[in-house]
Amino acid sequence: MSLVESVNEASIHDETMQPHLLERLENAITALDEAPDFSKATKVRRLYDSVKRVVQCDGGYALIERYIERIERAGVFNNTDYAFPQILVPSLSAYALKSADADTVLIEALSDLRLLAVADEQYNHADISSEQAHHHLTQILAVNLQLLFSVPSEAERETQGRLAQISRGLLQYLAQRIGYEHVIEQLIDEIWRILQQRPIQVDHIKQMVTQIAICQQNPDIDLGQSGHGADRLVSSLYGATQASREDPGVDVYLSRLESMDTAALQYEATGFARAMHDTGLVSPYHAVLLRYVIEHSDHLISEALGLSSTGRDCLLSFADLVRALIDKTVHPESAQAIYGLALMLERCILYQPPVAPALWRQLSLTLSDFSKQRLTLLFGETPSAEARLLEGVLCVLGQPLGVGQGNNPTCQSARAISMWAYNDPDNLLQLVVRAARDDEVVMHFEGQSISSHESIAGVAKELPMDLDPVSLILVPHLDRIYAEMGRRCADRDGDPHRWVNPEFHGWWCGRGFSINVDVATGKLIDLDDFLRRFYASYHPYYNGNQPLIHPQPAGVAITDSAMRFIGWHAITILRVALDQENIMRVYFYNPNNDSGQHWGDDILVSTAGYSERSGEASLPFEQFASRLYIFHFDPLEPGMSDAVPETTLERVSEKIYKSWGANRV
Repeated sequence: MSLVESVNEASIHDETMQPHLLERLENAITALDEAPDFSKATKVRRLYDSVKRVVQCDGGYALIERYIERIERAGVFNNTDYAFPQILVPSLSAYALKSADADTVLIEALSDLRLLAVADEQYNHADISSEQAHHHLTQILAVNLQLLFSVPSEAERETQGRLAQISRGLLQYLAQRIGYEHVIEQLIDEIWRILQQRPIQVDHIKQMVTQIAICQQNPDIDLGQSGHGADRLVSSLYGATQASREDPGVDVYLSRLESMDTAALQYEATGFARAMHDTGLVSPYHAVLLRYVIEHSDHLISEALGLSSTGRDCLLSFADLVRALIDKTVHPESAQAIYGLALMLERCILYQPPVAPALWRQLSLTLSDFSKQRLTLLFGETPSAEARLLEGVLCVLGQPLGVGQGNNPTCQSARAISMWAYNDPDNLLQLVVRAARDDEVVMHFEGQSISSHESIAGVAKELPMDLDPVSLILVPHLDRIYAEMGRRCADRDGDPHRWVNPEFHGWWCGRGFSINVDVATGKLIDLDDFLRRFYASYHPYYNGNQPLIHPQPAGVAITDSAMRFIGWHAITILRVALDQENIMRVYFYNPNNDSGQHWGDDILVSTAGYSERSGEASLPFEQFASRLYIFHFDPLEPGMSDAVPETTLERVSEKIYKSWGANRV
């Protein structure tokens, strides 16, 4: 692998703190604080100028950190997204810190120093906890590792000038306070935690792995006990086999393959498959190998995909289709399609009569100009937009629980795509074709058709962009249809999900519906009956030991680690079962990209370690029930609600009353 050479850190401390700078800072803060709201914008510029001068002096960042609570209370973040630190997205800091606009760089720096003060418990913030602030800062450092360990490039110097040094100085100060080793170790642990969930979108993870490879070459950075985990990540992308170990480039690697015999090819195939299934990441060299061996035996294809006997049987039954899929979509730039293909074969969904013909149709699909433009804009021109969409199809069908909503309020649409890929793949393929070819999706609500082309705006205010290829094309249509279904229920009493969910998701959605919040007032209602019905419908001890047959949509009240209510969120209940410790758990799908969360009151959502399958989240039944507010059930299978112990209901109710239900009594 060709790594960027590590360089010495560039010092930005070229000035000594002068007393007049401190005085100017004090005056700027006071002026902003005393200004009326309508004129604060004119005073912010003066504060920015003072902050810019201070941070270029020795101890400048530490000084601003000590003043940050006063600075925020004066109104520096008013009327900006930074006024709500709980919604800030760490990955966006990379754009802010590289901006040529000084105001953008400085407000990001002030926000990050505020988080540092909160993380260090110097500032007790009302909207974000110490641990949330610390986690946010480690993610900021993770996505800006290149800035942290390099001097400004020529391009940055041209666009940012001395601002580039301010950005780097900020990151260096943050890393010094948090600890370089701690950041790298936590980054590696975080990558493994996320990869255990097997998300479809892994480009940002691959970028972080590349930065870890750079850090490995820096003698000043000790990776500590995480070194082995780092090696596994880096080698999975850039050196999984003997012939690719030194990252020779795809052309050289192909020439090496051409000189190998069958045994050597099998050795390469096995190495790539092992690394892929270990991490969920696929090396570009893996794509070169797979494209090469499709001209050889089915056995080599099976070895390269790492298939079990189940997947191998499916491959042999549909060998022509598999070869066509590989030829169309597997390229070094779209190597993740290999993992999706392998898992799709393991699921054996090609044996469902409509699926194989639908994939043949997908292979020859002509995309609309709009679909081509969106795919090309996000993923580039190589490979083609058609190949990128097919890559997305394979990944969604192979990893239905890896679908994410991105940074968009479209959890309902993401949940639907996941549910169809999991339970009704031919319906999903039909919708993808309509959206990608015709720029329209038509669904039905209570016998009346709804066209996405004719529906007005959905939940998302802008077209989502940070999505996998299938979601990128399909979500805007689903979002508008979902919103239109809700509008058609606007004049009905009760929650519209009662009618929308079965029509939107599919016939298997239970027609019984239970909610514990009054829509009009937001207050808790019928909590005892709600909990009894949930236990009787889903808990094996009270529903006649009936496993869940079809995934069911549900809604949860999301809370933070301090038990503060954040919002309502759509999930899918997948199954209920005993874990290895004989604790009854609810296993569910969460479309918010990372299911591992702390919901307060010792409710830690688990993604691994308690018999979870890839992509599943889980909680003990009682803890899950304490955050549930909507679920569907079969009214013809009532279960044994009277058998649920009163003490159990009291424990669950107590968790509700002291968290999201505290102000809803």
